[in-house]
Formats: sequence, C-alpha cells, structure tokens
Amino acid sequence: MRVLDLSFHDPAMNLALDEVLLDSAERGRAGECLRFWECPVPFVVLGVSQKVHEEVCEDACQRDGVPILRRCSAGGCVLQGPGSLNFSLVLSYERGPALRNIRESYCYILCRIRASLESRGVQVSLEGISDLAIKGRKVSGNAQKRRRSFVLHHGSALYRVDALAMGRYLKEPRDRPAYRGSRLHDSFVSVLPLGAEELRRAVREAFDTPEVAVEPLPDELAEAHTLAREKYRDPAWTFRR
Repeated sequence: MRVLDLSFHDPAMNLALDEVLLDSAERGRAGECLRFWECPVPFVVLGVSQKVHEEVCEDACQRDGVPILRRCSAGGCVLQGPGSLNFSLVLSYERGPALRNIRESYCYILCRIRASLESRGVQVSLEGISDLAIKGRKVSGNAQKRRRSFVLHHGSALYRVDALAMGRYLKEPRDRPAYRGSRLHDSFVSVLPLGAEELRRAVREAFDTPEVAVEPLPDELAEAHTLAREKYRDPAWTFRR
C-alpha cells in the first residue's frame, strides 16, 4: 500500500484527489492507498446525498467566508479544517470478505484503528455505524464511496476542535446515531489526546503501511485539478440538493 501525505489549501482539491485515488485503483493504474490530509482553512462538507438547506447554516458561512462543498462519499455534514486529520483509505475487496459489506467493513477498518489507539493508552469505542468515541463523545467520523473492486473510506481524527464554530455553521442533524441522543455539537464532539503526527503513526500501524510517503502519480494530480474545477468547485454539484 502506498502512503501519501498531501494537503491542499483549496478544499476542492482535497476532495478531488481522494476520488481520483479511488478511480486510479479501480482502473488498475495504482493499487491500495492511504492518504493523510488536513485542510488549513475551515470549510463545510456535505455527504453526497444530503440537502444543503437541511444541514448548513448558509448565511453564517457566507458571512464568514466559509466554503460549502459536497464530497463523493456518503455520511453526514461536517466542518473540516485545522485540527481534523483526515485519513483516506482505498482498499481492495480482495483484502478480506468483510470489506464487501458496508457495516462489516466499518468494523474491519475501525477495529484496527481502535486497537492501534488502545496500544497508545487511548480507550475508544465503536459507536453508531461509523463513529469512534471516547466516553460517548465522537472523536472520529467515517464515510465510504464504493466501486466494483475498491472502496474509498473517508475518516477524520479530531485532535483539536472548535465546537462553537460547528454550531455556527452546521445545523443540528435530523439523522443522528442513537448514542448522540439530543446533545448539541459542543457536548457531543470531543478530541483524541494525541497530536497529528502520533495519529498518523497509529493509522499507519493499523494497516502496516510504509513509513515513507510518496507523491501522487503526475496523471493523478492532473486529474485532481480537472475534477476540482469541473465538479467540486461547481455550485451545480454542491447545491444539487
């Protein structure tokens, strides 16, 4: 599995490269991949099927210059930015039968990460379908995009969080896991007691990847620029629902 550690200032490029890495594996140009990224500017990102008016405080985002984007994977609307380390896994279904089933694949991936965190003294639990939590408070949200032979797993590891900003830019979700109950963002979300570099090591160890990161293929980078321009920066994609 190759490892990439590449973040862009442009939120659209961060989303585009993840989709390109999935496409690259599916087309046989490259195989499994783990990418780390952390956007230096805050932005709101919707799940692929969500409705903007139900999930986003659009006036606040416009007033504060916070971009609204839509990713290619499912899952809920979140606030991205500094303090949220993202790990994007492109995994082959040939790795194990559990990856072919959505619920089992979340368990397969998150149980590995949980074990790696616990080896560092961090006790986390799997909650809902796709969350990791500490004492009932969410520290990692996850989502997936599936193709014929590979799955793209989007995960975030929160090590610093602005809960007030979450409440300012995100509406309270209608679809919420049972363990959340009626809690607002500031009492539901927490942080992992590890820094970004240690979290990178934890995820790499969970999947036994090389320590040295590589660059994306030149064609992948070119395709990401095109996809960011033609899809992820296009209001027709973001505001399609």
